[in-house]
Amino acid sequence: MPNIKSQKDRVVQAKKEAMHNKAIKSNLKTVIKKADAAIDSNAADKDAVMKAAVSAIDSAKSKGVIHKNTAARKVSRMAKRANKAAAQ
Repeated sequence: MPNIKSQKDRVVQAKKEAMHNKAIKSNLKTVIKKADAAIDSNAADKDAVMKAAVSAIDSAKSKGVIHKNTAARKVSRMAKRANKAAAQ
């Protein structure tokens, strides 16, 4: 445990930031799972769900929770699966 006041503050800030990032990542996983399920079942609202997922990915990227290349990879793979499902 730190003895210096500024370091005590940093511990509190780090915990708060970690919780914030964890909430964003958890929501991101949920939205991506919903989009994948919509793509697999060829649901009627597939486009809206995918748009929400891409928006959530971009939001996490802009907040620095995930790296920009990770975000691009996730969006690309989702679009590829959607296009493949649409072609069948």
